[in-house]
Amino acid sequence: MKQIIIKGLLLATLAVTNFACKDDLVYSELVRDNRPAVPVTFPGATTFGAQPFIEVSAATGAIKYTLSIPAESGRTIKEITTVVGGATAINPASLNTAASKYNSAPIPGNGTTAVFETTLAAFKAKYAAVNTTPATDPLSPREIAFIFLVTLDNNEQIVTQQVRARIVP
Repeated sequence: MKQIIIKGLLLATLAVTNFACKDDLVYSELVRDNRPAVPVTFPGATTFGAQPFIEVSAATGAIKYTLSIPAESGRTIKEITTVVGGATAINPASLNTAASKYNSAPIPGNGTTAVFETTLAAFKAKYAAVNTTPATDPLSPREIAFIFLVTLDNNEQIVTQQVRARIVP
């Protein structure tokens, strides 16, 4: 009988604490999604997993990303202020490291788009330690990465997500 009373009290305590917590679905700055008011997308890139990627032929070596913002945002892209390249371990903090910066001058935008173009040879010259040889295993492709700092016409700056270039033979 004593165990039944104890179990009953524990169950009642559990029920009371379950309803005693207030869940107002208001979260702090630390647990919210960090999404810009104007999203930057990469038309022509394939998204499989977290980062969009393009395929780059090792034979031609041409790398080209088109950055785009929605026309209904009312904004235009002033410039790609900074480009950071490297291995897939780069992150937005790399934008503050002078050695990681790829471009020496801003790349002008054109309305709601901006285009970044380079070659595998130029990438290799800048980031010699990053392996750009195509992988022999198609299930584990070799990838390089870029992050862009985009400045809009109102001088608002947006850090894009990491985008990758998958190097194929």
